[in-house]
Amino acid sequence: MNPSQPERVARDILVVGSVALDSVRTPFGMAEEALGGSASYFSFSAGHYAPVRLVAVVGEDFPAVHREAFERRSVDLSGLETAPGRTFRWRGEYHIELGHAHTLETQLNVFSDFHPRLADVHRRCAFVFLANIDPDLQLEVLAQTRGARLAVSDTMNYWIARKADRVIEVLRRVDVALLNEEEARALSGETQLVRAAQRLIDLGARAVIVKKGEHGALYRSAEELFVTPAYPVSGLQDPTGAGDSFAGGFLGWLARSGRTDPQALRQAMACGSAMASLAIEAFSPARLMDAGTAEITERVRAIHRMTSFELESLFD
Repeated sequence: MNPSQPERVARDILVVGSVALDSVRTPFGMAEEALGGSASYFSFSAGHYAPVRLVAVVGEDFPAVHREAFERRSVDLSGLETAPGRTFRWRGEYHIELGHAHTLETQLNVFSDFHPRLADVHRRCAFVFLANIDPDLQLEVLAQTRGARLAVSDTMNYWIARKADRVIEVLRRVDVALLNEEEARALSGETQLVRAAQRLIDLGARAVIVKKGEHGALYRSAEELFVTPAYPVSGLQDPTGAGDSFAGGFLGWLARSGRTDPQALRQAMACGSAMASLAIEAFSPARLMDAGTAEITERVRAIHRMTSFELESLFD
């Protein structure tokens, strides 16, 4: 992890990803053309902790009400390009197990020609999140943001199946790589998650986080191995965006605290779990938009209580 450079904006977070219109059905309801996309969920999550600057593309049909939602949360939209054509759309559904989204339709539309062009204010952000876009685009962004204090990436099985070598190149270039269980197994070739995480370190990743849904998340680096539980949610509505919301809480807290030591990383993981728990309680990022600091704080404290105890001698 590189030291912060004086000319960088100390707490600002750059996110490069998708802003979309999602149509989702779960066993608990449905939403049509709701605000979605990886950059959206991340921004509303991380924005509770630190300033966020978003780089993405939408079409001319992108509803003004969604743009206003970003602005109410003080997300900088100077990097949100409006291109001729229609906004990226995704349609999917979840079955009762809720662990995997079944894609029914993807319309890339203007997103198919997206190439991130960063202004100086974006290049100077000290923290960078590369959402699950094409790894070639992620590398384009990294080439424009050399020297960021902390860079975090995400990916998806689509890219692992088609561009595994480029996904690994991204892992080697960032400070922390996020993958879900299925992605970690596919990229590493290992079925057991601890071994999968270690294999990714062996391949050159500095640190990885394996997101395990309702079972929490695992952090692995050459020096550290620890797990964080998920916050127990009784009113789950829609799992869409949980991973991006986790990333927002994780990177948001690190940007806010200005720390990357092991204790800060543990608290950042708890912040990520808390934000993911909010995201899944409603369709679209609605709960992330409405949550207050007291509610977020209590969820992080609850996770701390669940994982903290006074260790006494076992066999004396």
